[in-house]
Amino acid sequence: MAISDWPEQERPREKLLLQGAGSLSDAELLAIFLRTGVKGKSAVDLARELLQEFGGLRSLLTADQQAFCQPLGLGAAKFAQLQAVLEMARRHLAEQLNRSEALTSPELTRRYLQAQLRDRDYEVFALLMLDNQHRVLKYSELFRGTIDGAAVYPREVVKLVLAHSAAAVILVHNHPSGIAEPSQADRAITERLQQALALVDVRVLDHLIVGDGYCESFAERGWM
Repeated sequence: MAISDWPEQERPREKLLLQGAGSLSDAELLAIFLRTGVKGKSAVDLARELLQEFGGLRSLLTADQQAFCQPLGLGAAKFAQLQAVLEMARRHLAEQLNRSEALTSPELTRRYLQAQLRDRDYEVFALLMLDNQHRVLKYSELFRGTIDGAAVYPREVVKLVLAHSAAAVILVHNHPSGIAEPSQADRAITERLQQALALVDVRVLDHLIVGDGYCESFAERGWM
């Protein structure tokens, strides 16, 4: 049965408009994105099949183009649309962060940094630079590495911070393994960066490690 033949309150689009996006299942949200099904399958049927094939919404959303386009009915245009939606979501979080008068929401900060780094399959070291009132100046990714780690150079960090006249920074990097437990190397580079940045009167407020769905904070552990 086509979705147009369903009772109106059960159609994903109408349900969203009446009850809000939060009322929809993953399959219903995906069906709205897909817009149409394929022969013999409604958009919701296709969405359910895709979620089962990929093992869930997150795996589908983070699939590369080749993997995404293999299932029936998904082509380059759909992949491009999906990437645009994901990038809009990331930029929306960035605007929320930048609009705040001061960085007073740890949860918003974590959500933004997780959106940036959680699904990378290589390690990335980045800085969130703040002014003297802790307002966000810029988020910048400095170093990339393999799944085993990234080389971090204090001189480059200091140069970037001075170029943006930052008064404080939050360090952040991801663990592609998904386990956010800080290593001894993480603690060592944090100490090196604290010492280097102290020479130019820049405070390191925290070092966040992004894992699979959560962040570990050096400040919360009493290490800063």
